[in-house]
Amino acid sequence: MDNIYLDNAATTPVRPEVQEAFSEALGRTYGNPSSIHTVGQEAKKLLEESRERAAGAIGSPPGNIIFTSGGTESDNLAVAGCARAYKDKGNHIVCSGIEHHAVLNCCKALQAEGFELTVVPANTDCIVEPERVAEAIRPETVLVSVMYANNETGTLQPVRELCAAAHEAGALFHTDAVQAAGKVEVNVEKLGVDLMSLSGHKIYGPKGVGALYIRSGTKLLPLVYGGHHEKSIRPGTENVPGIAAFATALELAAAELPGSANRLRGLKETLAAAILENIPAVQRNGGAENSLPNVLNVSFEGVDGESILLNLDLLGISVSTGSACTSGAIEPSHVLLAMGVPPRIAQSSIRFSFGRENTEGQVARVLEVLPDIIRRLRDLSVKKIGE
Repeated sequence: MDNIYLDNAATTPVRPEVQEAFSEALGRTYGNPSSIHTVGQEAKKLLEESRERAAGAIGSPPGNIIFTSGGTESDNLAVAGCARAYKDKGNHIVCSGIEHHAVLNCCKALQAEGFELTVVPANTDCIVEPERVAEAIRPETVLVSVMYANNETGTLQPVRELCAAAHEAGALFHTDAVQAAGKVEVNVEKLGVDLMSLSGHKIYGPKGVGALYIRSGTKLLPLVYGGHHEKSIRPGTENVPGIAAFATALELAAAELPGSANRLRGLKETLAAAILENIPAVQRNGGAENSLPNVLNVSFEGVDGESILLNLDLLGISVSTGSACTSGAIEPSHVLLAMGVPPRIAQSSIRFSFGRENTEGQVARVLEVLPDIIRRLRDLSVKKIGE
């Protein structure tokens, strides 16, 4: 039985070109890029070439890119590093209720340091409205953080408008673009953001590498302390093979738009339409418009989402009940709750996330087995209630 992998929002398989870039750098460019001898300078050259390529893929000058260990570190560095650097200006942060926990929990941790936090909810379509954010900003607000695309519903946020609202009030703006990169255009100049987080393993690159875009003039304090690496903002010897692979993945993803996005959207909407037509009592979370081309979130009323996941897994179909970073949590999705979905409906949600290896035949297979799974689980649920 062939596996059908529909959890690409959690992580993606490393594509061959990226594996090749990683292996070549791992084998040939083994020097420390901070060393001044020839071997070290060869590594330095590859590091800076990779920085240029990554920067070019998002419309940034190379010097504005700092390499990190991934999206979580980039988010923490942006939020905590910025808040602490501007503490003399103010002690207030604004974020949305649908943020990844890398942002939410970082903001909550800053509260223990004396910062004040305002969490803005999303509307029923999972959109954070610029007017609500503008209302939350105070004179002492130093940073607003709203993600580019939600990792559970795929909803795209009005980042340009949100950023403009922050700037008009004198605050800086950060966006977590981990899910958006490779699926929609990500250009820092067009968006106007001051800080933007990226991660390799969401774009067919390796795990453990990512980047943070920092607009010129934006101050950050480091999370850890050490040497002069990455402008002393992120000390530690750089993961040159991982960075070379990340740059390759980001460059390829940007070059393949919009063709790849159109294909993924076709698969997603085929699945969505068939589910809504053939399975009763279902709810699509987040609209079809203004969404990532590859993420579909559906609630199946009366059925626990984890039960659906396990039944699909037995048939070789991999999906998710939400963010992989909250796997094992018994609470309903904080994202769905923040957009007003009742807890019992939120608990019945499944996220299907498509990738470059998915096919129409795989969608047909899911549609072949899913209605029976839902019917059977609902029958079991009714039977338990009647006992």
